[in-house]
Amino acid sequence: MIRLTVCLGILFCAPAMLAQRPGAPSLNQAEQADAKSQRDMPPPLNQRGPIDVVKLKRDADELASLAQSVPPEIDQTSKGLLPKDLTEKLKRIEKLAKQLRSQISQ
Repeated sequence: MIRLTVCLGILFCAPAMLAQRPGAPSLNQAEQADAKSQRDMPPPLNQRGPIDVVKLKRDADELASLAQSVPPEIDQTSKGLLPKDLTEKLKRIEKLAKQLRSQISQ
């Protein structure tokens, strides 16, 4: 019976004694340390500025007009004629598509 009483006393007193240890950091100190580490951390490198809607619209309009001009020129290639600016148009379409994709995926 005495052993049971001693064991129960230790079981219930141990958490209270551990909480009062002067060397153990409190929850408040842990929160302060976490907040300080977040303040000291530099911002992510992949943050970009706001999207330029005017440039986005202008690029999209140019892409649409270039894309509409390609099918008639492709029809000319089936007749044996190769428009000299077709490859440049296709390169410009590809470049605009990449720019638009990168601007939108910010």
